[in-house]
Amino acid sequence: MILLDTHIWLWILHDPSQLSTSAQIVIRAEEAKYGLLVSAISVWEIAVKSSLDKLILPFPIFEWYGLAKTHSGIVIEPLSPIDAIASTQLPGDFHKDPADRILVAIARRYKIPLITCDVKILNYSHVQTIW
Repeated sequence: MILLDTHIWLWILHDPSQLSTSAQIVIRAEEAKYGLLVSAISVWEIAVKSSLDKLILPFPIFEWYGLAKTHSGIVIEPLSPIDAIASTQLPGDFHKDPADRILVAIARRYKIPLITCDVKILNYSHVQTIW
């Protein structure tokens, strides 16, 4: 199983050409085999950006989510209190974005890679990433 960063999930759904070749290969392999984990925090991020008109979705947010969560292989991971706590206890030096911290905590708990092109996450040595 792999965890998708928020922008990766959006790209899979709306603009797969944005994905790196490595990401595309891993996503195809994992999608049918184990699924693609998406955190509830990503749903929150998308809803916030949509409500602020910083992200334009093809449908109203509830309709978009209803369709997005049914995409092949998508598994929505509820926000866990364990991940919320772990996000405040990450080792080393990591930036303060709460959504990124939750995603890293989830990937670390499951010991799975996080697919992202976010340089701050890619440079954080305490989580496995793919890009």
